[in-house]
Amino acid sequence: MTQAFLRRGLSVAAIAAAVLLASCSTPEPEAPPPPPVVAPLPAVSLNQGVAQAASVYVAYVREVGTIQAGFADAESIQAAIRKGAASEPGQLSRGMIAYGSILALQSPEYVAGVRQFASTPALRQEMISRIVADPAYAATLPGADAAAGLITSTLGKDIAALTAIAEAVEGDAYTIQERRDPRRRWAVQPVADRSGRLEGAKALSVARLPSAEESARLFAAANSGSGLNLTPAQRGAPFTPAVVNSLAIAALAALGAAGEDAQANTNALSTESNNEFCLSMSKLMLYQCLAASRPSYEDMFCTGRHILRDLATCTAQYTGPAPAQTTPTVTIAETNPMPGSGMK
Repeated sequence: MTQAFLRRGLSVAAIAAAVLLASCSTPEPEAPPPPPVVAPLPAVSLNQGVAQAASVYVAYVREVGTIQAGFADAESIQAAIRKGAASEPGQLSRGMIAYGSILALQSPEYVAGVRQFASTPALRQEMISRIVADPAYAATLPGADAAAGLITSTLGKDIAALTAIAEAVEGDAYTIQERRDPRRRWAVQPVADRSGRLEGAKALSVARLPSAEESARLFAAANSGSGLNLTPAQRGAPFTPAVVNSLAIAALAALGAAGEDAQANTNALSTESNNEFCLSMSKLMLYQCLAASRPSYEDMFCTGRHILRDLATCTAQYTGPAPAQTTPTVTIAETNPMPGSGMK
């Protein structure tokens, strides 16, 4: 009995010791919960249509920029008119806005500023919806000043170059009338087939085919954010409606929401009435100028004023601030007297 009691006591002691040891041991840590799965933000994406539209504007500005003062004969003036007339105002306006969006995408500040507010699919969709509903929202996002700066500084170089050529061509329309200028002999002669050359200019005022090479270059630059070798610049608000639309297209692209399946949104944002109105009026003024022109030196003036200078003016209106629009109620001869016309 004594042995049984001892065995029972030892068992109880062993159990107590085991409990004590268990209470002193370090418990195994619990595994942390798995991190939430966050969908990666889509890559920057801009569709081919925007790049093609931009290529039309870029190619046209480049071609018109090859016009130079010092025309050697009457045919060289007509060649310049044909070169400048070969555009359609609506397409040119859309191309200008499209080009602006690609320039904006060269701003890493703007791309990063847009993308930081779309860390989840829900936030990204909210951003997209807000931009589509109100494009001006894109102009309030971080980096908009840097993006607008790239637009205005880049197009500002085109404006300056076109204005300089316009001034030279318009000035040459007066110089060529001087008796010491050997070109005067043909410059004062009536333009051959005046009505035919006017109708020819109208026939050329149709949509242009995009440049495949220029489209590819701009498409690659838009989606990579590099390749155009631009100098950083800043431009603060307010922005013109056309620049706002360029920023909105760029913002959608930064969110991965301007790809091939989103052309409806980018097409809508590429259209802006004030921008198109300026280019449309320029084309109308060119027609009126050619209709009133008789000698070749007046055609030269029409080229400088309503091809080169008007393109510079409309581009400057795009970059802003845009002046108030009024519909002209006077004739071309009253508003823009041509050299030698006798108008004051």
